[in-house]
Amino acid sequence: MDLATILGILSGVFLITASILSQGSFRTFFDFSSVLIVIGGTMASTLINFPLKEVLSVFGVVKNAFLHKDPDPRETIRQLVRFAEIARREGILYLERELENVQDPFLRQGIQLAADGTEPEMMRAILETEISYLQERHELGQSILAAMGSYAPAFGMIGTLIGLIIMLTNMSDPSKIGPGMAVAIITTFYGAVLANLIFLPLAGKLKTRSKQEVMMKELILEGVLAIQSGDNPRIVEQKLISFIAPKIRKDIVREKA
Repeated sequence: MDLATILGILSGVFLITASILSQGSFRTFFDFSSVLIVIGGTMASTLINFPLKEVLSVFGVVKNAFLHKDPDPRETIRQLVRFAEIARREGILYLERELENVQDPFLRQGIQLAADGTEPEMMRAILETEISYLQERHELGQSILAAMGSYAPAFGMIGTLIGLIIMLTNMSDPSKIGPGMAVAIITTFYGAVLANLIFLPLAGKLKTRSKQEVMMKELILEGVLAIQSGDNPRIVEQKLISFIAPKIRKDIVREKA
């Protein structure tokens, strides 16, 4: 569970709610026409721009922003170094016995390719293709949310224009000026809140998650290739810790000590 995402959204909602209640009521800030314009328009444009299957799948992608456990590169490095020790001592074919204890599918695939005697160039090509397609899938989800973040304020402005037209065509009837002005202002408010509190921040969080996952897979790729080439376990470790932040490197050194 990603507390930062949850706390960010809850704190944003709380602060906006508190500011509304300090000067008025929720009823003042609710307009069904504005909801239809902003949410309906945003969804309509998203469906026009992207295939239905991809739009529906984005809800599964968004869950990664909330239900996500940060990968621990230290554990992955320890596992790869242990595999390097086994390969040097028992031979690389012995690693097949360790596959049932490997939870990461990408690491399992890499170890299996190495144990099968796949050429290093071919193995790199296969695993890099996996990483490339992973990035493409992630970028699609990010682009859908980013697009929704751009559509919501635009439909807020469309609602503003509709409200102004209603207001200007009924200037002779003071009772209709208020509703028209409400639609004009509230739609802009809805669009800005949805874009800047939900859609764009979630797109940014998914981009960060994608970078973390790609980094872990590149670490595994280099580790498996080093094991296949028969590198000394200490050399394997030195290659892999270059992927991680200096603070975490110190933690690994302290653990070894």
